[in-house]
Amino acid sequence: MTAKKIPLAHLPTKIESLPRLTKALGGPQIFCKRDDQTGLGFGGNKTRKLEYLLAEALNQEAKTLVSVGSIQSNHCRQTAALAARFGLECILVLSGTEPEKVTGNLFLDRLFGAQIIWADRDNRDQVLEEVILKAKQEGKAPYKIPYGGSSRVGMLGYVDAMRELRLEEDKTGINFDWIVTASSSGGTQAGMVLGAQVWGFKGKILGIAIEGSADELKATVNRLVTDCAEAEGISISSSEERVLVDDRYNQLGYGVMGTNEIQAIRLFASQEGLLLDPVYTGRAAAGMIDLVRKGFFKKEDKVLFWHTGGTPALFAEPYLSQLQFIPQ
Repeated sequence: MTAKKIPLAHLPTKIESLPRLTKALGGPQIFCKRDDQTGLGFGGNKTRKLEYLLAEALNQEAKTLVSVGSIQSNHCRQTAALAARFGLECILVLSGTEPEKVTGNLFLDRLFGAQIIWADRDNRDQVLEEVILKAKQEGKAPYKIPYGGSSRVGMLGYVDAMRELRLEEDKTGINFDWIVTASSSGGTQAGMVLGAQVWGFKGKILGIAIEGSADELKATVNRLVTDCAEAEGISISSSEERVLVDDRYNQLGYGVMGTNEIQAIRLFASQEGLLLDPVYTGRAAAGMIDLVRKGFFKKEDKVLFWHTGGTPALFAEPYLSQLQFIPQ
């Protein structure tokens, strides 16, 4: 690959076997790739993307990082941490209104020194462009990081991650039949799909849609794969049949934690001492658990749940109050 990156993450992240969860579900052997432990500002999958995005920003002599997300955005939290680490300004456009009590990722955004601009979700992108224009006029040299860090540049972090996985497979002799991961803005899954072709991963990659329809997310992932491959001069076959998305688990809407997410969070915590988040990994795990119980995976399959981080949101409202009333 021709794009450059600035090393930030604690890599390689560990792959852990989850024997108690496997036994509790009575299905295939389940493993977890711990990208919740990448190290930057509580870690998460965005750190891999930000390694490439930061390199491009500094190459353009940016002085300010500007991005967009939800009130409990893991991406924005890691972007704010990155800006603090490199002495850059950070402006975050968050959807919603400022809560009375600042908790979770929003608390960390503030702690890292980010400036918060509030916007309605429907016009958030318009507000983002206005913020960037104003920053340019003020001489702040802004660099725009898209929603979720999902661009042809950011997704290179997960093209790299697939190389890391293949090296681990070769080292341990464990070859994974499935990767299951949360998929929302599409960059993580797109990087995995492209990286699978580049590095020869033989398994399948299933994205559990956190929001939106499967068709919309597939289109986004395919576009990112094509754009990145062309920009990097990577020759690939069509990715369409490789992009697998299940959108049956997001009916409550983005950021709404329901019974399925709560049960998944509790099961991972009680069986493996492993923390999920209420927005992304909780929903992705709930989908995987349901698929295991329905016999979607073969008994002999090895399934890798790719943890994308987000733990700080556990301590944010309304999630904290909901989780405190989990029946024992």
